[in-house]
Amino acid sequence: RCGASFCAWLRANGLRPLLLDWGAPGDNEIDFDLDAYITDRLGPALKTATTLAGAPVPMLGYCMGGLLTLAAALLSPDHVAGLALLATPWDFHAERSGQTGMLAVAAALPTTPSTPPLPVDLIQALFASLQPNLIQAKFRRFAAMDPESPDALAFVALEDWLNDGVELAAPAARNCLIGWYRDNQPGKGCWKIGGKLVDPARLTCPSFVALPTRDRIVPPSSASALANALPNPVMIEPRAGHIGMMVGSRAEAALWEPLGAWLRDV
Repeated sequence: RCGASFCAWLRANGLRPLLLDWGAPGDNEIDFDLDAYITDRLGPALKTATTLAGAPVPMLGYCMGGLLTLAAALLSPDHVAGLALLATPWDFHAERSGQTGMLAVAAALPTTPSTPPLPVDLIQALFASLQPNLIQAKFRRFAAMDPESPDALAFVALEDWLNDGVELAAPAARNCLIGWYRDNQPGKGCWKIGGKLVDPARLTCPSFVALPTRDRIVPPSSASALANALPNPVMIEPRAGHIGMMVGSRAEAALWEPLGAWLRDV
């Protein structure tokens, strides 16, 4: 919606954002795991960005994207000028109270080749299971709004954005649900991409960490484990939730402006 686009704000403030749209897995990606997505898609995209810029570029990852960009930055350090990690989980066992659904799906995932991707509706249901009461509460608030009011229109726009997901290739889903949520490979220091450990302590470029204090999707204790593992990050702690930090009414002051200032300096 108008005024809530982080990319548009960056562009209006003198920066040139390049957004990587993963798209739904096609025939070539049906058997992609996280290794393939990072080395065969994100890595080449990073190199294209450095070619366009004529210099190393800063990378930014939000939530799961933070783990992917961290791995890519460690594999191609000469292409990365800085790394911003927003609400990025690391210790997946820091708070386990809401993970029952994640672990149940992990146990049921087949391991045969060319397994169909994880459907969008199932992915959405998993995230809804982390805070089921919040789902009911927000739609009760919506039901009481004037349908033509700015608040109602903003609510619909946000819900459209949140639910406009894509399927997840089954091997990548196994990596996330089993490797991350069940086995906590990142938090235990044994997550590998391209045969190499993804070790935040090895990051040589400047880093920026946004850790929203009211996040119910990525608990602050999970994300702070990553901040503590990085060499010397710039860290902010917006008083917001996982989504509100990015698109809420106070997002510009709480996140966009400090992040934009950091991006201009790297």
